[in-house]
Parts: sequence; C-alpha cells; structure tokens
Amino acid sequence: MTQASAIRVKSTKHHPAVLISNRHLLPTESEQPDEVRELVIEVQEQDFVADVGQSIGVLAPMHGSSPEPWHLRWYSIADIPTKSDDGYPRFTICVRRHVQKDPETGLVYKGITSNYLCDLTPDEPLQITGPCGIPFEAPKEDDATLILIGAGPGIAPFRAFLKKLHRDRPDWKGLVRVFYGTRTGLDVLYTNDPKRDALLYFDEETFEALRALSPPPNWADPIAWDGAYSERGDELLKLLEQSNTYVYVAGLRAIGQHLDELFGSLMGSPKRWADRKEALIAEDRWAELLY
Repeated sequence: MTQASAIRVKSTKHHPAVLISNRHLLPTESEQPDEVRELVIEVQEQDFVADVGQSIGVLAPMHGSSPEPWHLRWYSIADIPTKSDDGYPRFTICVRRHVQKDPETGLVYKGITSNYLCDLTPDEPLQITGPCGIPFEAPKEDDATLILIGAGPGIAPFRAFLKKLHRDRPDWKGLVRVFYGTRTGLDVLYTNDPKRDALLYFDEETFEALRALSPPPNWADPIAWDGAYSERGDELLKLLEQSNTYVYVAGLRAIGQHLDELFGSLMGSPKRWADRKEALIAEDRWAELLY
C-alpha cells in the first residue's frame, strides 16, 4: 500500500471517449431526493491505462461567456475496468446530479459536470483526462483485515476494489468492515442484503457494511459519523492494534480531518491516534485517495 494524501495527476492530455451506458442507480422505492447514475465510458485509445483506486477526469464543455472551454471534475473508478471487443478500455463511474437551491433567493444552481454527465445518452462523445491517484493495492495476506472508509462518491472505488479482490484472490478469507457516509442514496452500493452488490463477494461472517447518514427530511445535514464509529469503537480499536489490519480512506479531503477527530476521541487523545496513524503509514497499512 502507498499513502496517497492527494490525487496525483498523471497527465493533462485530453482523451476522446464515448458513453456506452447511463443508468439510474437508486432503487425506485428510494425516498431520497437525489439522482445517482452509473455511467460506463469507453476511451477511444487502446493504450489508455487506469485501475481501481484511481480517478479519471471528465471535461464538460463550457458555453456562453465563460473564459474556459472546459470544466474539469474527477470521478473515481467504480468497477473493475474492462475492454470492448475491439480492445478499447471501459470504465464505470458513479455520478450524483448536483442541484442546489439558494434558500434566500430561490435561485437554482446546477453542477456543471454532474448535470452534463447525467444528461448524456449512449454513443455521445466526451473528453476525459488522467488518470490520477495511486491504485489501491490489496495486502498479500489472505487473512488480513480491511477497514474501508468513504463518503458519498468516495465509496465508489471500494466497490471496485472488493470486486477485484474477490476475482483475483479466490483464497481470500480476511475480515472486511466498510464504513460509509451518505446523503445521496449511494447506500445501494453497499448493504448487508445478500441480494445486493458487495455481499455477493463475501460471506456474512467476514463482511459487514456500516452506514452513517443524515436522516430524512434533512438530507443536507452533516453525516452523523460519530454514531456509526462509537457503536463499533471497541472493535475498531482492537482491529487497529492488530498487525494485519489495513485502512483505506477515499472521498473529499474534509473526511481526513473528521476521521482524525473521531479516532482521536475513540483512542482517548489526539496524540495517541496521531502515533497510531503514523505507525500505520510507516508500515504501509494506510492508504488515502482524497480530493
């Protein structure tokens, strides 16, 4: 494992791509107000390489008086990369349509890239760049413990990571704990329902997804991480002291600071947590994909 405290851009070159599919990701019975879509993008260059744990940048065309021709937004790879019959690489990303209403003026602001992507239809061309970030590497031990922490779209790379781990490591029997925060409905990616995505790859004794969320109707409130972690505090502290525990963190940069505060509280002091985290990093057992 390698610590990636910030995304690293491999290239600013633009690569032509085409949209293969665009589907609504949330269950129809979802009460959450957000729209989350899963897009499959095919890069029209056979030598383009990116892997699980990395992100690709989408360039949304700008119009009107904007001085810039493109608006760039990074999206984590959300499934195992594949190739078309012609050898062109294909990548899956998850996109939340961003629409925000000013409570005072009533004006509605739409996220440029998210709305551009959500409105794309199959066979439409687009431009991408990247990849960025360091690919997540699974530990060599088949009985290692994995603690995966992400929020919102930051949970997407773990979906791909676990699927790849299962595919490449048939003897894997390690413990997996997924902590994820959501206000967007991305919980469809990780549940403890055997019919759902991730549990198809792990038995119930080793895999568990633990959700922290803002309850309705105030979906815009901060994610209630504290409850999810405090309920499993004793287990987390025990796992963090074991020599075969590996921690992966993905999402917006703010999650890093929040985790330091939470783990500092769990361990009784910020200094104790800082020392433990420093040891995990030194032993290549801590990896971050923060942006």
